[in-house]
Amino acid sequence: MKLILMGTSSWVIPVFDRVAGEHDIAAVFTRAPKPTGRKQILTKSPVHIWAEQRGIPVYTSTKDFDNVNDNIQSLDAIVVASYGVILRDNVLNAARLGCINIHPSLLPKYRGPAPIVTAVLNGDTQSGVCIMKVTADVDAGDVFMCRPFAIGENDNNADVEKLVGEMSTDMLSEFLAAPEKYPARPQVGTPTFTRKFTGDDEIIDWSRSPRVIHNLVRAIGGRTKINGMDVKILETKISANQLEIIRVKPAGKKTMPWRDFVNGQRGKIEFGEGINQKDSR
Repeated sequence: MKLILMGTSSWVIPVFDRVAGEHDIAAVFTRAPKPTGRKQILTKSPVHIWAEQRGIPVYTSTKDFDNVNDNIQSLDAIVVASYGVILRDNVLNAARLGCINIHPSLLPKYRGPAPIVTAVLNGDTQSGVCIMKVTADVDAGDVFMCRPFAIGENDNNADVEKLVGEMSTDMLSEFLAAPEKYPARPQVGTPTFTRKFTGDDEIIDWSRSPRVIHNLVRAIGGRTKINGMDVKILETKISANQLEIIRVKPAGKKTMPWRDFVNGQRGKIEFGEGINQKDSR
């Protein structure tokens, strides 16, 4: 098949790798390079770098789509995965099979931009991957394939993304090899929606339960004040219904084990706005 690929995140790379080995990739669309760090250096997306390494033409705006498509004959499908752009009719109707999206949830649950983060944040023990058709309404299209997977209580966002990438690779390969075997089925049930998360969402409310804080950390990381300094909590676990901190990153310092951080504070730890908790080493 002749395909156009659209995506951004790193979990998409193994999916696109398999597809590129089995089909003809005419072009890749991804997000434009964005400024990062103090020096605001422009950083390309993982998909952008992947496409350049393979010598595939890369475009960073769907405004270029019509010009690109005019030079492609018999486009079979547009594969979309973690792209984050609303597609217009000129894209949706350009290929024989239309736009095929990989959505990492059990639709219609968790439509929108952050289904993996939301599942982990909510403490879900199960999610899934759907191969679906893109329509004008966000994540509302018919589903061709859907397979569930389990989420462990200590799995973080990166763990789930890796699993989604592995599952999506096999599922998309199967679908594109014989799309006639997978008839489109309408989504059944009441939709729920996700949103984009910001730095404010990372702030830990220490009045919440250990489980809620643990889920926050494994979903997006948690930020707090400890002894007056800004600290990002990167890894926790639940032991005997208590929160155990594993790894942290103090502002301006390298990631370190919690025990090393506590030793550097001489054992006295004050969390957040005057909330004191004893070191449970």
